[in-house]
Amino acid sequence: MNTTETFESLVRAEFTPKSTYLNTASNGLLPARTVAALHEAALLRAEGRPLTPLYEDVESCRAAYARLAGVPAGRVAAGASVAAHTGVIAAALPAGAEVLTAEDDFTSVLNPFHVRGDLKVRTVPLERIAESVRPGTALVAVSAAQSADGRVADLPALREAARAHGARTYVDFSQAAGWLPMDADAYDYTASVAFKWLLGPHGAAFLTVPEDFGGLTPVLAGWVAAEKPWDSCYGPVQELARSARRFDLTHALFTFAGLRRSLDLVEELGVAAIHAHDVALADRFRAGLADLGHEPVPAPGSAIVSVPGLGSRQPGLSEAGIEVSNRAGNLRAAFHLYNTAADVDRLLEALSG
Repeated sequence: MNTTETFESLVRAEFTPKSTYLNTASNGLLPARTVAALHEAALLRAEGRPLTPLYEDVESCRAAYARLAGVPAGRVAAGASVAAHTGVIAAALPAGAEVLTAEDDFTSVLNPFHVRGDLKVRTVPLERIAESVRPGTALVAVSAAQSADGRVADLPALREAARAHGARTYVDFSQAAGWLPMDADAYDYTASVAFKWLLGPHGAAFLTVPEDFGGLTPVLAGWVAAEKPWDSCYGPVQELARSARRFDLTHALFTFAGLRRSLDLVEELGVAAIHAHDVALADRFRAGLADLGHEPVPAPGSAIVSVPGLGSRQPGLSEAGIEVSNRAGNLRAAFHLYNTAADVDRLLEALSG
């Protein structure tokens, strides 16, 4: 898939929004192929047919996500939420360990460390997180792109600082996977939900771990985390999976049935092409805001644009058929592959009134 024409034709075939939808940072739209797969999965249950294809979908999703993340499939765990994955990481830290986090990062990245009660959670502004790693920092946990305003973390600087001080790294790609190229191999742990830029249904999230599992214990392990799941349904699991599947949580089968097709589409279009498309629209919006006298939160290179003071416009925009978010008083617009320049211009026109 190399041409703009092919990109646009694929997108037109898959998406039929009934609004000007600029809210992917909350939820991505479902492609037509995903909707069809969800319907077929429901029919399997309704008609009493074997569910074998749905279990195969889980493994196809694991493999597809691994390709996007740049790691072998054996290093990817399939779960349900970033919070659960964070909880596994938090549980592995010794009492008194220092966790460095960014101010006002998304709760799922933070809260499991706080509820431990015996960890030293230190919070600094996102722009200072790399320089704030110090001797004794056990883990740095941060979102690749901030949910509230789209700011993109300086991940290379963070990685180098952590390496210099012997700290582990945990990066949440929930607001980045699907439009921002990933290199999960550069960090100890990464996670992402699949219902935003990866265009999947709710109920799936992925965790990547090092080959040696990075000191994590599968404290949430059930039967699907066994080396032989179907032989491990009763009594304690005798042998955990030899791969990251030992960190799997029971799979929401319908979700993975749909997600398989969503990930297929992301791969067909290519993250590089999606990135160029999304960021170009965000830049168009930033330029238009400047013409209107508004200054967004500085977030160069991000597909998310947040405008202070305009969050109160969200209800009226929704009534006019333009979907954005109100985050802490800021208007947040998030651009993805199904958006066009006309969508940007419609939002700008509405804000000019």
